[in-house]
Amino acid sequence: MIPQIKKIVYATGLGTGAPYVFRYALSLARQYDAKIFVVCGLAPLTPHVQGVANIYIGQEESKEFHHEARERVKKSVEQQVDAMCRSAIIDDPEGLQYVNSINVIEDAPDQAILNCAKNVNADIIVMGTHRRTMQVGALLGSCAVKVLHQAPVPVFLVRIPEGFKDLPSKSGAPEIVSF
Repeated sequence: MIPQIKKIVYATGLGTGAPYVFRYALSLARQYDAKIFVVCGLAPLTPHVQGVANIYIGQEESKEFHHEARERVKKSVEQQVDAMCRSAIIDDPEGLQYVNSINVIEDAPDQAILNCAKNVNADIIVMGTHRRTMQVGALLGSCAVKVLHQAPVPVFLVRIPEGFKDLPSKSGAPEIVSF
């Protein structure tokens, strides 16, 4: 039986290769008339950083400040992801019809991707990877390795060419910011 791909999780960290990888997710979506669920994980603050903030501004103020800052960051990341998607398909504005949602999840990136795939009942995960050095025999980034080994569905890894820089945007969208 030929697999039916109807739900694609596209994982991004908004690096310079994001538009390149997004185009692969879009190509699959077109071929299978599937929906793309974009996910970006935001790692939570470490206990050490939270502890330092608590010392200087107090636990309640720190908690409130952290919550407000995270909400601003999530909104900014959502806007950047939307701008990246629009920029990546500037010559084909109908491509946006395949994007079902943009999900910015507060969790380690690998866990955010895996949880999103589970929650939307994804058929495939599409994500990019950079070539790494041969340390411990790995040629993939640690997030890609974790997702590849833990995902309940197939993972389509797109190797981002070394030194890849996307063409300047014609959409007027803001430049993508790497974290």
